[in-house]
Amino acid sequence: MARVLVIEDEPDLGSLLEYNLKAEGHVPQLVRTGAAAMARLDSFKPDLVLLDLMLPDVSGADVARMIRGSADHRDVPLIMVTARGEEADRIKGLEVGADDYVVKPFVVKELMLRVTAVLRRAAGAVPVSARTLQAANVALDTERHEVRVGGQLVTLTALEFRLLRTLLERPGRVQTRDTLLSDVWGIDAEITTRTVDTHIKRLREKLGPAADIIETLRGVGYRLGLS
Repeated sequence: MARVLVIEDEPDLGSLLEYNLKAEGHVPQLVRTGAAAMARLDSFKPDLVLLDLMLPDVSGADVARMIRGSADHRDVPLIMVTARGEEADRIKGLEVGADDYVVKPFVVKELMLRVTAVLRRAAGAVPVSARTLQAANVALDTERHEVRVGGQLVTLTALEFRLLRTLLERPGRVQTRDTLLSDVWGIDAEITTRTVDTHIKRLREKLGPAADIIETLRGVGYRLGLS
């Protein structure tokens, strides 16, 4: 059972999502606006957020940024549910911290399966003890959810953090784009592998002087350098 915050301004769809989430054993809370969602976060403490991109007051992307910028809620899994299905929209959704992206109209059963998959991944990602992954001058603290380069704190999105963690856990091992899509995003992709390239580019920019620690193998994928 999970607490699911549903941010959806279409009454019929909101009611449909509520009904099916309850049928799956979850506890949904439906709100219609971004402002209502942010006001409800602290009291409801969701285990998962279902977020429409097109809201009447603010954009879903802005809501996602606010959630990811919150110290208390930045790690909450987030699935975007939206009518915007272009590749650029998908990439934007993932860049602002979505764990999955579902395009309307959708099959309700598929969405419920995605909810289960995202919750399962989130549960498996909870650290059992403090652990630091390190390579060169990059240090990733899995418990505090912090990354430092040369001792300086670097702010990453939830997806960038998982991407870097995956590479740090597999030093020297080549990771294909499809492997990263599966292991980091947990999807087998209508989303193209360009999504991985976009996130690697942004991650390198944030790592600054340590950017070269992520090596590109042309036509294959990426790996964390051992040197």
